[in-house]
Amino acid sequence: MKIGFIGLGNMGGPMAANLAAAGHDVAGFDPAGVTAEGVAAVDSSEAAATGADVVITMLPSGAILREVAAQIIPAMQKGAVFLDCSTVDVTSARAVAEDALAAGLSALDAPVSGGVGGAAAGTLTFMVGGDDAGFAKAKPLFDIMGQKAVHCGASGAGQAAKICNNMILGATMIATCEAFALADKLGLDRQAMFDVVSTSSGYSWSMNAYCPAPGIGPQSPADNDYKPGFAAELMLKDLTLAQQAAEAVDADTPMGAAARAIYAEFVENEDGRGRDFSAMLPRLSARKRS
Repeated sequence: MKIGFIGLGNMGGPMAANLAAAGHDVAGFDPAGVTAEGVAAVDSSEAAATGADVVITMLPSGAILREVAAQIIPAMQKGAVFLDCSTVDVTSARAVAEDALAAGLSALDAPVSGGVGGAAAGTLTFMVGGDDAGFAKAKPLFDIMGQKAVHCGASGAGQAAKICNNMILGATMIATCEAFALADKLGLDRQAMFDVVSTSSGYSWSMNAYCPAPGIGPQSPADNDYKPGFAAELMLKDLTLAQQAAEAVDADTPMGAAARAIYAEFVENEDGRGRDFSAMLPRLSARKRS
């Protein structure tokens, strides 16, 4: 396929490079001027979108997505797929999809899970909202960039799935780190705790696949001085989106709200910015009961 890719940062760059390595004709644009291996650099979003079968965006916010969409939708050919992989608010995702559909395009919101490592390895999970025809056309690209793509429903459903998933992740990571900090103070060996919890009712992805304790379980950012696979500020962003969505639909999410407040304190007032979200463990280990 001829693919336009807009946003070649930590996530978008490896994703675009994987598509190019698979033989697709990929033209990429990033306002910061960064490039990706095998991707032909162009000088504007419109140039990336012109003549493309699929245009993929990976952008930092709903406001920027709306701005880019206004630029590229008029440049896209009818029948093309506008595939947004950003994590943004549901309202922005649905508004952009509506504009794309009105222009004769297919529109998909397809935020990802798997972090920078998953983007590089091509093992991301895509949570996809949008029309069936667009999903079918984009499916071969999902298979290159990731290990799984789930069609969650109509436009906005992908974003809804992402924020619900990450609300669970943020809360369970805090609980996992609290348990390790408590185990330390009770004199329980971390490896012993992992061996019990990872095979019993405390089992979770945060414990078993992404353990926040260095030297315990599979390799994770904890084993690399908490250099981010998924940065704490990105977790804060997703938890904020979840709370905005909960407020919009009058959903009671007390654990999600508490997780957001804890990550906000960590990122905005402590040393969490630029660290992995699992660095909540050294933070909690150093604290006393308030």
